[in-house]
Amino acid sequence: MEWEFEILDFLQSIHSPILTSLMSFVTFLGEAGWFWIILGILLFCMKKHRPVGSAVLAALVLDFVTANLVLKPLVARPRPCWINESVEMLVRVPEDYSFPSGHTMASFAAAGALLFMGQKKIGICAVFLAVLMGISRMYFYVHFPTDVLAGAVLGLVCGRLGAALAKKRQTAENGRDYL
Repeated sequence: MEWEFEILDFLQSIHSPILTSLMSFVTFLGEAGWFWIILGILLFCMKKHRPVGSAVLAALVLDFVTANLVLKPLVARPRPCWINESVEMLVRVPEDYSFPSGHTMASFAAAGALLFMGQKKIGICAVFLAVLMGISRMYFYVHFPTDVLAGAVLGLVCGRLGAALAKKRQTAENGRDYL
């Protein structure tokens, strides 16, 4: 765990007003997954993009169940800000456990669903935002690097499963094979 605190402490050392504003905005986008949920709903509401929207929404449901209902309570890992209370917090201190990073996992779940559904341009942009999301969670001292890494990997798994479910549903509806 020492190496993880070294990374977090390094991120504390590069704080600046501009960087903090950027990271605050990125973290805000991840609050309760609202940005990704709205994106999924918007895509779902457009007939042409309905399979992509359903993949994103399915990935987010899988993410929520896996992260919030199973892993966080099961692992019960304390947050870095709970352990090192000397760090000045720039965001509210979360009350749930640290592992995995929910912000990161939801972001990678949505980004993964987009990519696995063949949406390369928006998918790459979403991956970039997902990476920033993970960095922002460490920047604000609320997640360890391994929380973020696990969130990214598990999020991509949820994205792949969400895409597979959407493709299966689309195949059943259209009689075509999208896999």
